[in-house]
Amino acid sequence: MPWLQLILETDAAGADRLLEQLSEAGAAAVTLNDSADQPLFEPLPGATPLWSHTRVIGLFPAGTDMDALVGSLVREYAPQPLPPHRVELLEDQDWTRAWMDTFKPMRFGERLWIVPSWCEPPNPDGVNILLDPGLAFGTGTHATTRLCLEWLDGQALNGKEVLDYGCGSGILAIAAAKLGASHIRAVDIDPQALVATADNAARNRSEARIEPLLPEQLLPIPVDVLTANILAKPLIELAPSLSALVRPGGAMVLSGILPDQADAVAAAYRPAFEIGPSAEHDGWVRLSGTRTEMPTALQKYA
Repeated sequence: MPWLQLILETDAAGADRLLEQLSEAGAAAVTLNDSADQPLFEPLPGATPLWSHTRVIGLFPAGTDMDALVGSLVREYAPQPLPPHRVELLEDQDWTRAWMDTFKPMRFGERLWIVPSWCEPPNPDGVNILLDPGLAFGTGTHATTRLCLEWLDGQALNGKEVLDYGCGSGILAIAAAKLGASHIRAVDIDPQALVATADNAARNRSEARIEPLLPEQLLPIPVDVLTANILAKPLIELAPSLSALVRPGGAMVLSGILPDQADAVAAAYRPAFEIGPSAEHDGWVRLSGTRTEMPTALQKYA
């Protein structure tokens, strides 16, 4: 059976109102999409940020009287005009298969592959991470995750202690484990992310080496490698504490940084790290560096 889509262009405030109105009008589903290619960062737990230019799409059975439905929305909005809108025919299809077909195995660097569960690994001898798209942030499709995975692929991680701060789905922690790290502490402020990390680690037979933690559970024990794919503001705020958690000669990689934020983030870490060349992909920047000193208070743990 074909479907009809009512598509409206609005802002973040209008999106909530339209979502409720379309649901009350009998929409089988209502989706919200970015209509202006605006970055939307990982929200805090419980937050639901929206784009400033949001496309609201209501899905209705083909027999729906769309003229009458639009007319009722016009009356509800009066005296304000209904946001720009249009109706489109959507042919029915196997939606599960269509969704799955959008996700294929992805290669990062020389060794790493992210492989959805319904796909065969393109390189059985590669370092294959089994990971399906899900709710938690980080499935390899975002530029910041890609930048970190490519960096990890180039590191010698055998026997190393790793801290993955802002672990999301656990993708970087699992990559580190698959690349030979002996122990990875995976930290996130969102308990759902820790559940996803534990589940994904078990699927990849890496659970014995990955320890999911909330920030308050993290002990001040220095590691050999730090990964932090979060955002520029928390990276800057956390610079002293994260820097103190890396041993002398240890390495760090940071992402979630926009180009105009890179200098400020680098400056926050430069007192403790020798910052190497940056890398950029799809408007996001990766910074990496080597630890140059050890805080006296933490030397006893080294």
